[in-house]
Amino acid sequence: MSSALKFLTRDESPEDFNDVFAIHAAAFGTDGESRLVDKVRKSTKSLVSLVAIQGEERFSGEVIGHILVSPVRIDNAPEDVLYMALGPMAVRPDLQRQGVGARLVLNALDACRELGAAAIFARGHPEYYPRLGFEHVSALGLYYKSKEYGPAFFGIELQANALTDRAGEVHYHPAFDGR
Repeated sequence: MSSALKFLTRDESPEDFNDVFAIHAAAFGTDGESRLVDKVRKSTKSLVSLVAIQGEERFSGEVIGHILVSPVRIDNAPEDVLYMALGPMAVRPDLQRQGVGARLVLNALDACRELGAAAIFARGHPEYYPRLGFEHVSALGLYYKSKEYGPAFFGIELQANALTDRAGEVHYHPAFDGR
């Protein structure tokens, strides 16, 4: 019998909010990311928010992971083009390294494609995001806050040439500045 973790992902519902708060707090050791998710969720309309559910039942399994994707703005980019950013993402600490985070990311990318997003950005572990198709965007002249974030700042195009000639700062939701 396989010991692989069985889980699925679905859109977050309001009934998941407390579980999502707890998962982020447990994964990060503080409630800062949890509060960030709450702030962004309350103030943004173009949002992807997915949960991972342990088991194979969409609404009866336990929430074990979460990912939030929110719109960003790029300096000098047309305002009618949708750019998004992953994060925060968290998986229950005892279930990490079992594919939950990767599945959340890949499913979030699919959801963003359905929304018509041109590209997605991510800040995080330099070894993690390239495995999922992300590339460093510093060579394109794109950066988050300052160029020192370059080794941990990534992007992936969902539409051809979406990041061509888009050099400049990538501005996340204002809540990211007030954590």
